[in-house]
Amino acid sequence: MFLDPHEEKVLFRHYEKRLLDFCTVFKPAMPKSVVGTACMYFRRFYLNNSLMEYHPRTIMLTCAYLSCKVDEFNVSSTQFVGNLQENPAAQERALEQILEYELLLIQQLNFHLVIHNPYRPLEGFLIDLKTRYPLLENPEMLRKSAEDFLNRAAMTDAGLLFSPSQIALTAVLNSAARAGLNMETYLTECMGLKDEKETLSKMYDSMRRITTLLKEYELPKSNEVNICKQKLERIHAEFNSNTSLKRKHGYEDDDHVVKKPLVTEEEWTDEDLDLL
Repeated sequence: MFLDPHEEKVLFRHYEKRLLDFCTVFKPAMPKSVVGTACMYFRRFYLNNSLMEYHPRTIMLTCAYLSCKVDEFNVSSTQFVGNLQENPAAQERALEQILEYELLLIQQLNFHLVIHNPYRPLEGFLIDLKTRYPLLENPEMLRKSAEDFLNRAAMTDAGLLFSPSQIALTAVLNSAARAGLNMETYLTECMGLKDEKETLSKMYDSMRRITTLLKEYELPKSNEVNICKQKLERIHAEFNSNTSLKRKHGYEDDDHVVKKPLVTEEEWTDEDLDLL
């Protein structure tokens, strides 16, 4: 009754997209760096854990909540769960689970909580274009498409494989290409790579690989997601009903006493997220 690798991939992409959607419509508006941090937490957590053991519905919200703290986006816990829906009881149940899983998430991230997102390098490149590249009259025209590129990159492995500056530069050049602009002189003249053919070649190779990751990314179909979700719910129901399989929250390898869960996972469902 376990999920196969394809089914796990389908569910992972579905909940990763729901995480991005939740952060996008969050009130007050969530800074892009916080969104990027939450997405990276989610991806890093499931590098070493299974959706069958830790439900992505809870983990995605815990990632968003922790990223608000780490990136100093000041929202209270009440404000945070207020973005789920209007039912106070459902919000309270969600908050209890988020707080219960927070320490586990921090532990599974190996306490490496600072994430360097490509949004700041993007701002740097736009400023550089304005000050040192007069051939481009209005660099701001590249912003919207470049930010869309970074949002899509957040749902791929790009952040695990490439530096933030490489991803940001790829976003700028991709945006310029979509606008019919040739930015090769910016790389060769302004960035001093005219005589660094090997470096320039490696840079182009990295940018092609980043672009390929985005092109190959596809969101799963809704009917496939629904089938996989039903299977996942059955697995978690079986897991929670078997007392010998109960997980510990927090330090699993130490002799810490783990508190009794405040709520069971099945007490709130995906429907609690539908009124975003």
